[in-house]
Amino acid sequence: MGTGTFGNKHGKNGRPGPPVHDDLVERDFTAEAPNQVWLSDITARRTAEGKLYLCAIKDAFSNRIVGYSIDDRMKSQLVIRALHSAVARRGAVAGCILHSDRGSQFRSGRFVPALNHHEMVGSMGRVGAAGDNAAMESFLSLLQKNVLDRRLWDTREQLRIAIVTWIERTYHRRRRQSGLGRLTETVT
Repeated sequence: MGTGTFGNKHGKNGRPGPPVHDDLVERDFTAEAPNQVWLSDITARRTAEGKLYLCAIKDAFSNRIVGYSIDDRMKSQLVIRALHSAVARRGAVAGCILHSDRGSQFRSGRFVPALNHHEMVGSMGRVGAAGDNAAMESFLSLLQKNVLDRRLWDTREQLRIAIVTWIERTYHRRRRQSGLGRLTETVT
């Protein structure tokens, strides 16, 4: 899980799961064009009603969040919906690398076929090596600072609206990216 999460990354037996994909990114979070390398991770925040989970997918070329899913359960369906959201926004993604950590949702018997269905290539970092997905962790850190840690959240719906608003209005439209010549993601 990403920044600001509760618990750990271990499976039911207390040990990290095996990778189902090699690390094809090897900490090179650059791309020459859109839809070449996507990064993904999950984060969580507690509300008075219980936890809320976000799975986000970021394009390494533009730093744009191309897809995301928010739910009160951290199951494989969370990452599958984020993947479908990204593919619906971006269209032709065959050959695109999707890099993640070794969370069970990204190794699941449902997610791997969904990735294959879109002719995408999976990639996974090492266990306990946050730097292997540092560019995605950076986004989650910004989300934590600008939304998650701003207040205590009474309801999941309040938090969901705050997350979506921040991604769509602030992160995409106002935040300038040095790698894009100080343009916002929506300009590229």
